Amino acid sequence: MTAVAALAITAPSLSACGGSDSSSEAPSSSKKWVSAVSADKGGGMDALEKDAKAEGTLNVIALPHNWSNYGQVIEGFKKKYPDIKVNELNPNASSAEEISAAKTNAGTNKAPDVFDLGIGVATTNTDKFAPYKVASFNDIPAGAKDSNGAFVGDYTGLMTLGYNKTKYGSIDVNNLKKSLSDPKFKGTVALNGKPAEAGSAQNGFLAVNLNQGGSLDDFQPGLDFFKALKDAGSLNTIDVTDATIDSGQTGVVFDWSYNQAAIKERLSKQQNVDWEVLTLPNGEVEQYYNQAVNKDAPHPAAARLWEEYLYSPDAQNEWMRGGAIPSLLEKMKKDGTVDKDALAKLPEIKKPVTYTSKQADAMTTWLGKNWPKTIGN
Repeated sequence: MTAVAALAITAPSLSACGGSDSSSEAPSSSKKWVSAVSADKGGGMDALEKDAKAEGTLNVIALPHNWSNYGQVIEGFKKKYPDIKVNELNPNASSAEEISAAKTNAGTNKAPDVFDLGIGVATTNTDKFAPYKVASFNDIPAGAKDSNGAFVGDYTGLMTLGYNKTKYGSIDVNNLKKSLSDPKFKGTVALNGKPAEAGSAQNGFLAVNLNQGGSLDDFQPGLDFFKALKDAGSLNTIDVTDATIDSGQTGVVFDWSYNQAAIKERLSKQQNVDWEVLTLPNGEVEQYYNQAVNKDAPHPAAARLWEEYLYSPDAQNEWMRGGAIPSLLEKMKKDGTVDKDALAKLPEIKKPVTYTSKQADAMTTWLGKNWPKTIGN
């Protein structure tokens, strides 16, 4: 799910991405939910729950269990709605691959019902989404949602640099290019995906770009940085997974704070490794991931019930326990429904850099043109 501004890539094979729905079409009661823009418009929450249970299936995609605690989010939904089978399609897909999967499987019961997308993909694919406003829609910050409900921000985090300090010692974030060009980092420095295709990679690139003197209008310093790492032999462009990190193949990665927290905890327990997490000076980038309902969702009621669950305190707190900052945090503070222990562990963001969908599109276009010819595919 490498996405906060993820883009085009080939469609994934779904043959090994979880169970398949054995039914050929949704029950007739589901039809009203195809165009329902809220639970009330479809008959209310009781009707939504009833019709979702009648469908009996939900297809999610690109939700790794250790990504902002998504494993527990999914388990919470399954516990609350045991009559609904959750098919987990391609957990490691990028946002772009989510859209590709929807296109490839359109009209079948294997298409994803819902998406979790970066802003770049979300804003350029609104024609693929069915607008839907959850019950708590008005409590979500205006800057974290499409006003019509085509996509809605769910959680955010801070872009950081994580690395195996036990093996490599210290990294000088004030002289990052020189530090990571050291031969000891040969073949081990990575972005979490391709920056013209995956949101975490794109935001990692942006954080570096800002750190190196670039801006939201000038991306050349960031490209020069990664070209220097490539020339030094430090850059590794393989897909980053738990396996590449645990094996040491990926020793340094630019990724979201909540993903780094999961890595840090795992390596500390399993290998007694100190996984250090650093914030880049002048590069405190944050951005929301976004929920959207597939307009061709094979299970339209279950899709909308999933969205309602995600914007409940139960799911929002689970994301926070995974180190992410949920979009309803301020509302939960006010209501007294926030997990105070999880809240205390959230990263401090002093001078966050955010950007508009227009700026995301411009960055995506520029990277799509310049990254491959400079760094390679």
